[in-house]
Amino acid sequence: MFDLLLQFIANGLVNGTFYALSALGLTLIFGLMRLVNFAHGEFYMIGGLLGWLVTQQLELNFFVGLALVVVIVALFGWLLDRFLIARIRDKGPEPGILLTIGLSIFLTNTALMIVGTAPLKVVAPVPNTPMFLGPIFITEVRIFAIGMSIAAIVGARLLIQKTRLGKAMRATFQDSTAASLVGINTATIYASTFALGVVLAATSGMLLSSIYVAQASIGGLISLKAFVVVILGGMGNFGGAILGGLILGVAEALWGGYVQTGTADMVGFALVILILFFRPYGLFSVRAERA
Repeated sequence: MFDLLLQFIANGLVNGTFYALSALGLTLIFGLMRLVNFAHGEFYMIGGLLGWLVTQQLELNFFVGLALVVVIVALFGWLLDRFLIARIRDKGPEPGILLTIGLSIFLTNTALMIVGTAPLKVVAPVPNTPMFLGPIFITEVRIFAIGMSIAAIVGARLLIQKTRLGKAMRATFQDSTAASLVGINTATIYASTFALGVVLAATSGMLLSSIYVAQASIGGLISLKAFVVVILGGMGNFGGAILGGLILGVAEALWGGYVQTGTADMVGFALVILILFFRPYGLFSVRAERA
């Protein structure tokens, strides 16, 4: 019985790592840009579909394909911000919500027209060989994908905290007017922030599609899960998004294992209701963030 519990927790931590990586992009965009991106899941979907294209159709090496996907999605995100999102930047939250909902619908239907509804698989660089870590069963490809996800999370954290671009992002978030006065090109910073956020989602999509599958219609569900994670951790809270992703993954795994697999997706929404009732700013929000 205890071995089964450990297996469920391990499965939840695996999925939670991907939830965290995907939600980091959403919380980054909200935290630095105050933009609620309802098209976030569609960038996860794009990452998975592009991953399938470069590894299955073009037969590129996984790492070369991942680099290509990152460049394509980053450029696409940067252009979207400069030519669409920038037009509604200081006009309140409603235009941004409507714009990203419209973008979500456009991207989903475009993907459906191009690839259809069939599930597509990304070719992983390691085999799907089963392994046993004590009583816990796991596959090599899952270990690889988890390692890549952790590397992406650490890389994003270091970029924001240690690089010149990251410092400019944080300065723009704190006071965009003051940042402009000291020579920071805030338009470029906003575009770079949006590009980084959607790249994290696309990376998660490609990695997870090497374990499961990529589908053109998956974006809506991923967006909902990302919002659940961000609400759990606190809007704009980097560390909270990571912990929120792990909590959601483990909660879903335990519910699916002990109660009913088919209703596991509702666990996240039940958690959100409870969190909004008792801690409306998230489990890991702090007073400064609330202000």
